[in-house]
Amino acid sequence: MNQIAVTLALISAAFVTGVISQSTSPATPRATPDVVGLSEERLQAATAVLRQSVADHKIAGAVALVARRGKIAYLEPVGMQDVASRTPMTDRSLFRIYSQTKAVTAVAVMMLVEAGKLRLTDAMSMHLPEFKHVMVQTAEDTRTPAREITVEDVMLHTSGLSHRSSELYRARQVRLRTQSLARFITNITSAPLMEDPGTRFRYSEGTTALGRLVEVVAGQPFDTFVSERILTPLGMRDTSFWVEGEAQARLATVYQAGPAGGLVPFEIEPEVPFTSRPALIEGAVGLVSTAPDFLRFCQMLLNKGELDGVRLLSAKTVDMITVNGLSAPVLQQRGGTMGWGLANVDVVVTPSPRGYLTATGEYGWDGSAGTFFSVDPARQLIVLLLSQNVPASPDGLRQRFKAAVDQSVIQ
Repeated sequence: MNQIAVTLALISAAFVTGVISQSTSPATPRATPDVVGLSEERLQAATAVLRQSVADHKIAGAVALVARRGKIAYLEPVGMQDVASRTPMTDRSLFRIYSQTKAVTAVAVMMLVEAGKLRLTDAMSMHLPEFKHVMVQTAEDTRTPAREITVEDVMLHTSGLSHRSSELYRARQVRLRTQSLARFITNITSAPLMEDPGTRFRYSEGTTALGRLVEVVAGQPFDTFVSERILTPLGMRDTSFWVEGEAQARLATVYQAGPAGGLVPFEIEPEVPFTSRPALIEGAVGLVSTAPDFLRFCQMLLNKGELDGVRLLSAKTVDMITVNGLSAPVLQQRGGTMGWGLANVDVVVTPSPRGYLTATGEYGWDGSAGTFFSVDPARQLIVLLLSQNVPASPDGLRQRFKAAVDQSVIQ
Protein backbone atom coordinates (compact mmCIF):
# COMPACT_ATOMS: atom_id res chain seq x y z
CA MET A 1 0.00 0.00 0.00
CA ASN A 2 1.49 3.40 -0.98
CA GLN A 3 1.81 6.39 1.33
CA ILE A 4 -1.26 8.10 -0.08
CA ALA A 5 -3.41 5.02 0.56
CA VAL A 6 -2.04 4.73 4.10
CA THR A 7 -2.85 8.35 4.80
CA LEU A 8 -6.35 8.00 3.41
CA ALA A 9 -6.97 5.02 5.66
CA LEU A 10 -6.46 7.35 8.61
CA ILE A 11 -8.93 9.95 7.39
CA SER A 12 -12.46 9.66 8.71
CA ALA A 13 -15.34 10.39 6.35
CA ALA A 14 -16.19 14.09 6.38
CA PHE A 15 -18.89 15.02 4.82
CA VAL A 16 -27.75 24.77 -9.64
CA THR A 17 -25.74 25.00 -12.09
CA GLY A 18 -23.00 27.64 -11.70
CA VAL A 19 -24.27 30.69 -13.55
CA ILE A 20 -22.82 33.85 -12.04
CA SER A 21 -25.25 35.78 -9.87
CA GLN A 22 -25.29 39.53 -9.56
CA SER A 23 -24.62 39.64 -5.81
CA THR A 24 -21.07 40.15 -4.59
CA SER A 25 -19.07 37.55 -2.72
CA PRO A 26 -18.59 37.71 1.06
CA ALA A 27 -15.90 40.17 2.02
CA THR A 28 -12.55 38.78 3.10
CA PRO A 29 -11.05 40.83 5.98
CA ARG A 30 -8.57 43.50 4.94
CA ALA A 31 -5.45 44.88 6.58
CA THR A 32 -2.73 47.36 5.74
CA PRO A 33 0.45 45.62 4.57
CA ASP A 34 2.44 46.45 7.71
CA VAL A 35 -0.13 44.76 9.96
CA VAL A 36 0.53 41.41 8.25
CA GLY A 37 4.28 41.80 7.87
CA LEU A 38 4.48 43.18 4.34
CA SER A 39 6.24 46.28 3.03
CA GLU A 40 3.86 48.68 1.31
CA GLU A 41 6.77 50.29 -0.52
CA ARG A 42 7.91 46.95 -1.96
CA LEU A 43 4.35 46.08 -2.96
CA GLN A 44 4.33 49.30 -4.94
CA ALA A 45 7.28 47.85 -6.85
CA ALA A 46 5.06 44.88 -7.74
CA THR A 47 2.43 47.31 -9.03
CA ALA A 48 5.10 49.05 -11.09
CA VAL A 49 5.90 45.72 -12.81
CA LEU A 50 2.26 45.40 -13.87
CA ARG A 51 1.90 49.01 -14.97
CA GLN A 52 5.04 48.75 -17.08
CA SER A 53 3.65 45.66 -18.79
CA VAL A 54 0.51 47.63 -19.62
CA ALA A 55 2.52 50.60 -20.85
CA ASP A 56 4.63 48.31 -23.03
CA HIS A 57 1.46 46.74 -24.51
CA LYS A 58 2.40 43.29 -23.20
CA ILE A 59 -0.97 43.01 -21.44
CA ALA A 60 -4.12 45.13 -21.51
CA GLY A 61 -4.59 44.94 -17.77
CA ALA A 62 -4.60 42.73 -14.69
CA VAL A 63 -5.94 42.33 -11.19
CA ALA A 64 -3.41 41.33 -8.53
CA LEU A 65 -4.15 40.25 -4.97
CA VAL A 66 -1.95 39.42 -1.99
CA ALA A 67 -3.39 38.03 1.22
CA ARG A 68 -1.49 37.14 4.36
CA ARG A 69 -2.61 35.64 7.65
CA GLY A 70 -6.18 35.51 6.36
CA LYS A 71 -6.43 39.16 5.33
CA ILE A 72 -6.18 40.99 2.01
CA ALA A 73 -3.24 43.38 2.18
CA TYR A 74 -3.05 44.26 -1.51
CA LEU A 75 -5.71 44.33 -4.22
CA GLU A 76 -4.65 46.22 -7.32
CA PRO A 77 -6.49 46.49 -10.67
CA VAL A 78 -4.33 47.99 -13.43
CA GLY A 79 -5.02 48.78 -17.07
CA MET A 80 -8.08 47.90 -19.10
CA GLN A 81 -10.59 45.10 -19.01
CA ASP A 82 -11.42 45.99 -22.62
CA VAL A 83 -9.28 48.34 -24.68
CA ALA A 84 -11.82 49.27 -27.36
CA SER A 85 -14.46 50.41 -24.86
CA ARG A 86 -11.87 51.81 -22.43
CA THR A 87 -13.43 49.73 -19.65
CA PRO A 88 -11.02 49.71 -16.70
CA MET A 89 -10.06 46.64 -14.73
CA THR A 90 -11.79 46.40 -11.36
CA ASP A 91 -11.67 43.91 -8.52
CA ARG A 92 -14.91 42.45 -9.93
CA SER A 93 -13.53 41.85 -13.42
CA LEU A 94 -14.08 38.26 -14.53
CA PHE A 95 -11.33 36.06 -15.95
CA ARG A 96 -11.21 32.73 -17.74
CA ILE A 97 -8.98 30.88 -15.29
CA TYR A 98 -8.53 27.79 -17.49
CA SER A 99 -6.31 25.23 -15.74
CA GLN A 100 -6.77 26.75 -12.29
CA THR A 101 -10.10 24.92 -12.60
CA LYS A 102 -8.21 21.66 -12.04
CA ALA A 103 -7.68 22.41 -8.35
CA VAL A 104 -11.44 22.88 -7.84
CA THR A 105 -12.12 19.56 -9.59
CA ALA A 106 -9.53 17.84 -7.40
CA VAL A 107 -11.29 19.09 -4.27
CA ALA A 108 -14.59 17.72 -5.63
CA VAL A 109 -12.97 14.29 -6.09
CA MET A 110 -11.47 14.34 -2.61
CA MET A 111 -14.84 15.23 -1.07
CA LEU A 112 -16.21 12.01 -2.57
CA VAL A 113 -13.15 10.09 -1.32
CA GLU A 114 -13.75 11.38 2.20
CA ALA A 115 -17.42 10.42 1.92
CA GLY A 116 -16.37 6.84 1.12
CA LYS A 117 -17.91 6.88 -2.36
CA LEU A 118 -14.66 6.16 -4.17
CA ARG A 119 -10.98 5.49 -3.47
CA LEU A 120 -7.87 6.84 -5.08
CA THR A 121 -6.80 3.27 -5.72
CA ASP A 122 -10.00 2.49 -7.65
CA ALA A 123 -9.56 1.70 -11.32
CA MET A 124 -11.27 4.39 -13.38
CA SER A 125 -13.13 1.58 -15.13
CA MET A 126 -14.96 0.74 -11.88
CA HIS A 127 -16.96 3.94 -12.35
CA LEU A 128 -16.43 4.72 -16.05
CA PRO A 129 -16.48 1.39 -17.96
CA GLU A 130 -15.04 2.99 -21.09
CA PHE A 131 -11.63 3.01 -19.38
CA LYS A 132 -11.59 -0.80 -19.35
CA HIS A 133 -10.67 -0.89 -23.03
CA VAL A 134 -7.89 1.71 -23.30
CA MET A 135 -4.74 0.71 -25.18
CA VAL A 136 -1.14 1.97 -25.16
CA GLN A 137 0.48 3.36 -28.30
CA THR A 138 3.64 1.59 -29.48
CA ALA A 139 5.94 2.28 -32.40
CA GLU A 140 4.18 -0.32 -34.53
CA ASP A 141 0.67 -0.66 -33.10
CA THR A 142 -1.15 -0.65 -29.75
CA ARG A 143 -1.11 -3.02 -26.81
CA THR A 144 -2.90 -3.58 -23.50
CA PRO A 145 -1.50 -1.40 -20.69
CA ALA A 146 0.60 -3.00 -17.95
CA ARG A 147 -2.18 -2.18 -15.49
CA GLU A 148 -5.41 -0.22 -15.33
CA ILE A 149 -5.56 3.54 -14.84
CA THR A 150 -6.48 4.48 -11.27
CA VAL A 151 -8.16 7.63 -9.97
CA GLU A 152 -4.82 8.53 -8.38
CA ASP A 153 -3.07 8.22 -11.77
CA VAL A 154 -5.47 10.73 -13.30
CA MET A 155 -5.12 13.12 -10.34
CA LEU A 156 -1.33 13.00 -10.63
CA HIS A 157 -1.22 13.16 -14.46
CA THR A 158 0.54 9.81 -14.60
CA SER A 159 -2.32 8.07 -16.43
CA GLY A 160 -0.83 8.00 -19.94
CA LEU A 161 -3.60 10.32 -21.18
CA SER A 162 -2.50 13.32 -23.23
CA HIS A 163 -3.24 17.04 -23.52
CA ARG A 164 -5.89 18.67 -25.70
CA SER A 165 -3.16 20.43 -27.69
CA SER A 166 -1.44 17.17 -28.67
CA GLU A 167 -1.39 16.26 -32.34
CA LEU A 168 -3.13 12.95 -31.59
CA TYR A 169 -6.03 14.49 -29.69
CA ARG A 170 -6.50 17.31 -32.16
CA ALA A 171 -6.58 14.89 -35.09
CA ARG A 172 -9.16 12.73 -33.31
CA GLN A 173 -11.13 15.76 -31.99
CA VAL A 174 -11.02 14.28 -28.52
CA ARG A 175 -12.00 17.55 -26.87
CA LEU A 176 -14.71 19.80 -28.37
CA ARG A 177 -16.70 22.23 -26.23
CA THR A 178 -19.70 21.47 -28.45
CA GLN A 179 -19.80 17.82 -27.32
CA SER A 180 -21.07 16.37 -24.06
CA LEU A 181 -18.94 15.21 -21.16
CA ALA A 182 -20.11 11.63 -21.75
CA ARG A 183 -18.99 11.88 -25.37
CA PHE A 184 -15.63 13.24 -24.22
CA ILE A 185 -15.08 10.05 -22.19
CA THR A 186 -15.81 7.94 -25.26
CA ASN A 187 -13.37 10.03 -27.29
CA ILE A 188 -10.50 10.06 -24.81
CA THR A 189 -10.68 6.34 -24.07
CA SER A 190 -10.79 5.53 -27.78
CA ALA A 191 -7.46 7.30 -28.30
CA PRO A 192 -4.37 5.31 -27.28
CA LEU A 193 -2.42 6.09 -24.11
CA MET A 194 1.02 7.59 -24.59
CA GLU A 195 2.62 5.23 -22.04
CA ASP A 196 1.73 2.80 -19.26
CA PRO A 197 -0.03 4.27 -16.22
CA GLY A 198 2.25 5.34 -13.39
CA THR A 199 5.42 5.62 -15.46
CA ARG A 200 5.58 9.29 -16.43
CA PHE A 201 4.13 12.70 -15.60
CA ARG A 202 2.22 13.92 -18.66
CA TYR A 203 -0.03 16.93 -18.16
CA SER A 204 -3.36 15.87 -19.63
CA GLU A 205 -7.08 16.25 -20.14
CA GLY A 206 -7.62 13.67 -17.42
CA THR A 207 -9.05 16.28 -15.05
CA THR A 208 -12.07 16.65 -17.32
CA ALA A 209 -12.51 12.88 -17.08
CA LEU A 210 -12.51 13.39 -13.30
CA GLY A 211 -15.46 15.75 -13.74
CA ARG A 212 -17.39 12.92 -15.37
CA LEU A 213 -16.27 10.63 -12.54
CA VAL A 214 -17.70 13.10 -10.02
CA GLU A 215 -21.07 13.31 -11.72
CA VAL A 216 -21.39 9.53 -12.10
CA VAL A 217 -20.40 8.81 -8.48
CA ALA A 218 -22.36 11.73 -7.01
CA GLY A 219 -25.39 11.16 -9.24
CA GLN A 220 -25.71 14.78 -10.36
CA PRO A 221 -24.22 16.98 -13.11
CA PHE A 222 -20.65 18.01 -12.46
CA ASP A 223 -21.37 21.76 -12.55
CA THR A 224 -24.24 21.30 -10.10
CA PHE A 225 -21.99 19.40 -7.69
CA VAL A 226 -19.29 22.08 -7.92
CA SER A 227 -21.82 24.87 -7.39
CA GLU A 228 -23.72 23.25 -4.53
CA ARG A 229 -20.83 21.62 -2.70
CA ILE A 230 -17.92 24.02 -3.26
CA LEU A 231 -18.73 27.42 -4.76
CA THR A 232 -21.90 28.24 -2.82
CA PRO A 233 -20.59 27.05 0.59
CA LEU A 234 -17.43 29.13 0.08
CA GLY A 235 -19.43 32.17 -1.03
CA MET A 236 -17.80 32.17 -4.47
CA ARG A 237 -20.73 33.86 -6.16
CA ASP A 238 -18.67 35.19 -9.06
CA THR A 239 -17.29 31.80 -10.12
CA SER A 240 -19.00 29.75 -12.83
CA PHE A 241 -18.58 27.65 -15.95
CA TRP A 242 -20.13 30.42 -18.05
CA VAL A 243 -21.30 34.03 -17.71
CA GLU A 244 -24.80 35.32 -18.40
CA GLY A 245 -26.72 38.58 -18.34
CA GLU A 246 -25.27 41.75 -16.86
CA ALA A 247 -22.20 39.90 -15.60
CA GLN A 248 -20.97 39.61 -19.21
CA ALA A 249 -19.99 43.28 -19.00
CA ARG A 250 -17.38 42.27 -16.39
CA LEU A 251 -15.73 39.56 -18.52
CA ALA A 252 -12.24 40.71 -19.50
CA THR A 253 -11.24 40.47 -23.16
CA VAL A 254 -8.38 38.13 -24.10
CA TYR A 255 -5.58 39.77 -26.08
CA GLN A 256 -2.51 38.75 -28.06
CA ALA A 257 0.26 40.73 -29.74
CA GLY A 258 -0.86 42.24 -33.04
CA PRO A 259 1.14 41.87 -36.28
CA ALA A 260 1.76 45.63 -36.36
CA GLY A 261 2.45 45.92 -32.64
CA GLY A 262 0.08 46.59 -29.79
CA LEU A 263 -2.64 44.19 -28.71
CA VAL A 264 -5.56 42.68 -30.61
CA PRO A 265 -8.52 40.68 -29.21
CA PHE A 266 -8.14 36.93 -29.39
CA GLU A 267 -11.06 34.54 -28.88
CA ILE A 268 -9.57 31.28 -27.60
CA GLU A 269 -12.81 29.30 -27.81
CA PRO A 270 -14.74 30.91 -30.70
CA GLU A 271 -17.07 27.96 -31.24
CA VAL A 272 -18.46 28.20 -27.69
CA PRO A 273 -17.44 31.42 -25.93
CA PHE A 274 -17.62 31.69 -22.16
CA THR A 275 -20.79 33.79 -22.49
CA SER A 276 -22.97 30.76 -23.19
CA ARG A 277 -23.40 27.34 -21.63
CA PRO A 278 -20.99 24.86 -23.24
CA ALA A 279 -22.06 21.29 -23.89
CA LEU A 280 -18.75 20.19 -22.38
CA ILE A 281 -18.49 21.16 -18.70
CA GLU A 282 -14.74 20.80 -18.19
CA GLY A 283 -13.03 20.00 -14.95
CA ALA A 284 -9.72 20.82 -16.60
CA VAL A 285 -10.25 24.33 -17.95
CA GLY A 286 -13.84 25.50 -17.59
CA LEU A 287 -14.24 28.09 -14.83
CA VAL A 288 -14.49 31.87 -14.85
CA SER A 289 -13.72 33.76 -11.63
CA THR A 290 -12.55 36.98 -9.97
CA ALA A 291 -9.53 37.60 -7.77
CA PRO A 292 -11.52 38.00 -4.50
CA ASP A 293 -13.57 34.89 -5.34
CA PHE A 294 -10.65 32.59 -6.09
CA LEU A 295 -8.92 33.89 -2.98
CA ARG A 296 -11.66 32.22 -0.96
CA PHE A 297 -10.84 28.86 -2.51
CA CYS A 298 -7.13 29.39 -1.83
CA GLN A 299 -7.82 30.48 1.74
CA MET A 300 -9.86 27.33 2.31
CA LEU A 301 -6.83 25.26 1.29
CA LEU A 302 -4.48 27.34 3.42
CA ASN A 303 -6.88 26.91 6.35
CA LYS A 304 -6.63 23.14 5.82
CA GLY A 305 -10.11 22.64 4.37
CA GLU A 306 -12.22 25.24 6.20
CA LEU A 307 -13.37 28.82 5.64
CA ASP A 308 -15.73 30.95 7.73
CA GLY A 309 -17.07 27.92 9.59
CA VAL A 310 -17.62 25.85 6.43
CA ARG A 311 -15.47 22.72 6.13
CA LEU A 312 -15.07 21.05 2.75
CA LEU A 313 -12.19 18.67 3.54
CA SER A 314 -10.43 17.38 6.61
CA ALA A 315 -7.09 18.90 7.56
CA LYS A 316 -5.37 15.55 6.96
CA THR A 317 -6.72 15.39 3.42
CA VAL A 318 -5.55 18.92 2.59
CA ASP A 319 -2.12 18.15 4.02
CA MET A 320 -1.96 15.07 1.80
CA ILE A 321 -3.08 16.68 -1.46
CA THR A 322 -0.86 19.76 -1.21
CA VAL A 323 2.47 17.90 -1.02
CA ASN A 324 4.27 16.05 -3.78
CA GLY A 325 2.47 12.85 -4.74
CA LEU A 326 4.77 11.71 -7.55
CA SER A 327 6.96 8.66 -7.09
CA ALA A 328 10.71 9.27 -6.89
CA PRO A 329 11.41 8.05 -10.47
CA VAL A 330 8.61 10.15 -11.95
CA LEU A 331 9.67 13.19 -9.91
CA GLN A 332 13.21 12.85 -11.24
CA GLN A 333 11.89 12.59 -14.79
CA ARG A 334 10.16 15.91 -14.15
CA GLY A 335 13.39 17.53 -13.03
CA GLY A 336 13.45 16.66 -9.33
CA THR A 337 12.72 20.11 -7.93
CA MET A 338 9.01 20.62 -8.70
CA GLY A 339 6.56 17.95 -7.62
CA TRP A 340 2.85 17.62 -8.29
CA GLY A 341 0.11 17.28 -5.69
CA LEU A 342 -3.24 15.53 -5.79
CA ALA A 343 -4.83 18.99 -5.51
CA ASN A 344 -3.66 19.44 -9.12
CA VAL A 345 -0.97 21.91 -8.18
CA ASP A 346 2.77 22.27 -8.63
CA VAL A 347 4.54 21.77 -5.29
CA VAL A 348 8.06 23.03 -4.58
CA VAL A 349 10.28 20.15 -3.41
CA THR A 350 13.61 21.95 -3.79
CA PRO A 351 13.64 25.77 -4.00
CA SER A 352 14.62 27.29 -7.33
CA PRO A 353 14.66 30.89 -8.55
CA ARG A 354 12.89 29.84 -11.74
CA GLY A 355 9.14 30.21 -12.02
CA TYR A 356 6.72 31.92 -9.65
CA LEU A 357 6.79 29.17 -6.98
CA THR A 358 10.06 29.48 -5.10
CA ALA A 359 9.74 28.39 -1.45
CA THR A 360 9.80 24.82 -0.16
CA GLY A 361 6.22 23.58 0.28
CA GLU A 362 4.70 26.42 -1.73
CA TYR A 363 2.05 25.23 -4.18
CA GLY A 364 -0.14 26.63 -6.93
CA TRP A 365 -1.01 26.50 -10.58
CA ASP A 366 -1.89 28.75 -13.50
CA GLY A 367 -4.11 29.17 -16.53
CA SER A 368 -3.25 29.36 -20.22
CA ALA A 369 -4.88 32.78 -20.64
CA GLY A 370 -2.69 34.59 -18.10
CA THR A 371 -3.69 33.70 -14.54
CA PHE A 372 -1.90 32.09 -11.59
CA PHE A 373 -2.30 31.45 -7.88
CA SER A 374 0.23 30.48 -5.23
CA VAL A 375 -0.20 29.37 -1.63
CA ASP A 376 2.73 29.36 0.81
CA PRO A 377 1.70 27.63 4.05
CA ALA A 378 4.93 28.52 5.90
CA ARG A 379 4.49 32.25 5.30
CA GLN A 380 0.66 32.15 5.34
CA LEU A 381 0.83 33.95 2.00
CA ILE A 382 -1.53 33.79 -0.98
CA VAL A 383 -0.74 35.55 -4.27
CA LEU A 384 -3.06 35.87 -7.27
CA LEU A 385 -2.38 37.50 -10.62
CA LEU A 386 -5.17 37.50 -13.19
CA SER A 387 -4.85 38.82 -16.73
CA GLN A 388 -6.22 37.69 -20.11
CA ASN A 389 -3.38 37.30 -22.52
CA VAL A 390 -1.77 34.89 -24.97
CA PRO A 391 1.07 34.17 -24.29
CA ALA A 392 0.12 33.80 -20.64
CA SER A 393 3.27 35.33 -19.15
CA PRO A 394 4.83 37.78 -21.60
CA ASP A 395 8.47 38.57 -20.75
CA GLY A 396 8.22 36.45 -17.61
CA LEU A 397 5.54 38.66 -16.08
CA ARG A 398 4.39 36.02 -13.58
CA GLN A 399 7.89 35.46 -12.26
CA ARG A 400 8.75 39.17 -12.09
CA PHE A 401 5.54 40.09 -10.30
CA LYS A 402 5.79 37.22 -7.82
CA ALA A 403 9.45 38.03 -7.10
CA ALA A 404 8.46 41.58 -6.21
CA VAL A 405 5.75 40.29 -3.88
CA ASP A 406 8.17 37.86 -2.22
CA GLN A 407 10.54 40.75 -1.57
CA SER A 408 7.75 42.58 0.26
CA VAL A 409 7.66 39.97 3.06
CA ILE A 410 9.55 41.59 5.93
CA GLN A 411 8.49 39.54 8.95
